[in-house]
Amino acid sequence: MAKRILITGGAGCLGSNILEHLFGQGHELLIIDNFATGKREVVPEQNRLSLVEGTIVDEDLVDKSFDDFKPDFVIHSAASYKDPNNWAEDTKTNVLGSINVAKAAFKHGVTRVINFQTALCYGRPSIVPIPVNHPTNPFTSYGISKHSGEAFLLQSNLPVISFRLANICGPRLAIGPLPTFYQRLKEGKKCFCSEAVRDFLDIGDFLRLMDLALGESSPLGLFNVSTGLGYSIYEVFCAVCEYLEIDTPEVPRLPVGDDDVSEVVLDPSKTEMAFNWKAKVNFKDTIHNQLKWYDQFGINDIYSHLAEPKS
Repeated sequence: MAKRILITGGAGCLGSNILEHLFGQGHELLIIDNFATGKREVVPEQNRLSLVEGTIVDEDLVDKSFDDFKPDFVIHSAASYKDPNNWAEDTKTNVLGSINVAKAAFKHGVTRVINFQTALCYGRPSIVPIPVNHPTNPFTSYGISKHSGEAFLLQSNLPVISFRLANICGPRLAIGPLPTFYQRLKEGKKCFCSEAVRDFLDIGDFLRLMDLALGESSPLGLFNVSTGLGYSIYEVFCAVCEYLEIDTPEVPRLPVGDDDVSEVVLDPSKTEMAFNWKAKVNFKDTIHNQLKWYDQFGINDIYSHLAEPKS
């Protein structure tokens, strides 16, 4: 059955993949995006697809969008993250913007609000894989502001699903080591690896979970979204070299910076049980699927929520 779904940040990497997936299923969609990191071309003029250009910080714009569209479901994908020193913009978008979305969603009695949260909300974990009930202690602007926005949504008396996400690999990925390694190796430039360990999830597995979350009686609350398996950034580097069919060069392996976390691997067991879902795509195929997309479409932007490493 077709639904009316409002997606904040629908022109960003994750939002645009969801947009394309849901549009293909026949749903009616409204996208709110200010194109700070999103791409206008991923929201073409189509029947069943509407665009409101602007920021969710604008309460009047958010209210009018909800009033006009009257969504059944809200997918809250908008986030500010591209400048780790811009605390004010992170706070405006990730906290005030989330409050505006929550108030409008409550007013219209939406069926579900699906929120996307960064795994950085846990800070430096004491247990890995990180269970979803692990204490939260974010310490970066992005982590703090996203965690605060999530807290407001959870206290809003709305039916909220908040997905705390692993590194999701899919079309238009513009953050993290994968686009960096691919671009630099293709250009014959040197690379370095941090000693960090991360989990990686294929977009196909994530979209299967989104279909389940958009059910009328899907479970509510906090859920980690991950394979539950961690890989070092050096292993990611080696996988990119393998895909490009080049000998793996010697690279510096630097300690994790003060604004980063050594090991972030999420425990998805609660999610697997609640949604009867489990990731199917293995690490190598996840990485290679991402690189095949870069082969076809290239890389336009690379962002990071981390500061530049000190020389």
